[in-house]
Amino acid sequence: MAPPRESAELLEPYRRYLLVLASVHLDPRLRGKLDPGDVVQQTLLRACSALDDLKAVDAAAVAAWLRKILASELADTVKHYARDKRAIGRERSLEADLDRSSSGLAGWLAAEQTSPSARAVRDERMLELADALGELPELMREVVVLKHCQGWTLQAIGARIGKSVPSVASLLRRGLEQLRLRLNEGGSSHA
Repeated sequence: MAPPRESAELLEPYRRYLLVLASVHLDPRLRGKLDPGDVVQQTLLRACSALDDLKAVDAAAVAAWLRKILASELADTVKHYARDKRAIGRERSLEADLDRSSSGLAGWLAAEQTSPSARAVRDERMLELADALGELPELMREVVVLKHCQGWTLQAIGARIGKSVPSVASLLRRGLEQLRLRLNEGGSSHA
């Protein structure tokens, strides 16, 4: 197993990426009881203890591995709070949702690049995007992720967050403007 410091150095750049995913996928019934940051912290702790299971350390492989651990952590959290039997279907559904969210993030960054160096640049940009998303106000981040990563309609987003369609559209527009500014400025804090 890698020493704790090396583990932290390998996994820390993914904290905001995981936080964005956890924020969107945390069961709405648990939002008042649990902070997505706590779920991410547990995910990173589990990842540190299972680091020997990680076969590759390229950004895409690490991100996929962490998404799987996050899906398991989210399912375990629901199980804990619901005191119900663990639903494997729910865990697999969470894993698929997390993969779709991640694919949406990567899609923003011109995923057709195929050379190893282009993939490395894209993976780095994906982490920069996750950092920029993490800097948005929570409601704005949720709207952007639900629309562009999950493919939700403005009406569905409005119903989820209790806002009108024009309010959702305004949050989305302002969120995308802030993301563009942060990404163009290179406003990432992990690099």
